[in-house]
This record gives sequence, C-alpha cells and structure tokens, in this order.
Amino acid sequence: MKHGFDKDFWERHWQQGPDEGPGSMGGNPPNPYVARETSGLTPGTALDAGCGAGAEAIWLASHGWHVTAADISPEALARAAERAAATRTPERLQWMEADLGAWTPDVRFDLVMTCYAHPAMPQLEFYDRISGWVAPGGTLLIVAHLHNQASTGHGHHPPAEASATSAAVTARLDGTEWDIVTADEQLRTLTGPGGRAVPLHDVVVRATRRP
Repeated sequence: MKHGFDKDFWERHWQQGPDEGPGSMGGNPPNPYVARETSGLTPGTALDAGCGAGAEAIWLASHGWHVTAADISPEALARAAERAAATRTPERLQWMEADLGAWTPDVRFDLVMTCYAHPAMPQLEFYDRISGWVAPGGTLLIVAHLHNQASTGHGHHPPAEASATSAAVTARLDGTEWDIVTADEQLRTLTGPGGRAVPLHDVVVRATRRP
C-alpha cells in the first residue's frame, strides 16, 4: 500500500496504535543498535530525527546526552514526553514538533540519529538531508528497514522508497568527508501485539564526519 508519510498519516498512525504493552508503538524498548553503536561515544548533543514515542531519545538522555527529539506527530511527542516524565532525564530532553523534510536546525550536533523514520520525501534523500546536521567529528547513525525484506512490526511492509540497503546508504556519504564505521544488514526478532514474534530486517549504518 502506498503511503504519503505526511503529518496526517503519522497522526492517524499514532492515534490508532496502543499506548503500551508488548509490541505497542509506545511501549517498545529502545532500539538495540543505538546502545551498540553509541556506547563508546563521548556524550554531547544529539538529534533524534523522527523520535516517535521517544524510547531512543530517553535512552540517550539517560546516558548523558543532551537530546533534541523531533517528530512531525504531536501525538507521538505527547506520548514521548509522558514516558520521559517517569524517568530522571527530562532536563536533558527537548521535544520538538518538526517536518524533517522542511525544518532545518540552527546548530549541528555531535550525534544525529534516526531509527525507522519515514518522511514525506524519498528515504535516501532524507538521509542526505540529516547528514548535513552532523558537526565535524560527530556521528551519523541510521537504522532503516532493509529494502524488499522489511517489516515494520505494525502489520505492513513499507514501500520501496521507505527502505534502503547498507550499500545504498553508504554510497551517499562522500569518502572525503566521512569514515564508515558500521555498515550492516541484520535480522532480529521483536515481540509484537499478542506476543507474536515479528522478524525485522534492518540496515545499520554508522559514520563519523571528519573534523
């Protein structure tokens, strides 16, 4: 099914989804690749581009990062802020409603991260866009659905323009400006609604912008 991935789509998506519980959009744990890929980094400023219910942003804040967490959906941001309020991290989190295809931050970040975000623009062009927000010496972390094999865990497969391969992502990063640290395609299993096992085919790319 073709989706526009605009604000109306994402508001319906979040309003119709359960708030918590196994497999819910608001109850899933942080993406495991975030911990794997950032645990060796010195905490600084971070942008979570397309933060959804905020699990990854909250995890980063709990590990010392000062996080700007941006999403197009007010419903998602409300859930994220509520989830953060139950932690010790709110002072290190800024929630921002933003269309990532149009909004441009006025600063660059030590870490720019996105996990499964699908804006209303071609997926690889989105990665081009957010890579420009990484400060010199900073890190870009992309977790994406693997092209032609992806499943979001919410009952549908994203269209081709909302998925990628590790080779396609890394090919967009100029070798004179970036050092590729990780370029993986991984399979993991998530517990979905009703406790069913949902396979996720992921792309994980981490790159460092040269100073």
